[in-house]
Amino acid sequence: MVKLRLKRCGRKQRAVYRIVAIDVRSRREGKDLRKVGFYDPMKNQTYLNVPVILDFLEKGAQPTGTVQNLLKKAEVFKELPSNQTKFN
Repeated sequence: MVKLRLKRCGRKQRAVYRIVAIDVRSRREGKDLRKVGFYDPMKNQTYLNVPVILDFLEKGAQPTGTVQNLLKKAEVFKELPSNQTKFN
């Protein structure tokens, strides 16, 4: 199963996160399938590659709680077909 989750990057005490599509069994910094976004909590900046994220969600990828909140703020779920709105 594939999940959309955060992957920690950056320095000590200065975390920056990549939003990645990754296998469930991989560890947090493990090999990802694809980088689909970026999140900086200090500056409160988010970059999302929406077409790729929608493609993964349509194929059955599950976002984690934090990633789901980021996607809701960016209104990504509104672009999904009506039969796949189980994340709202």
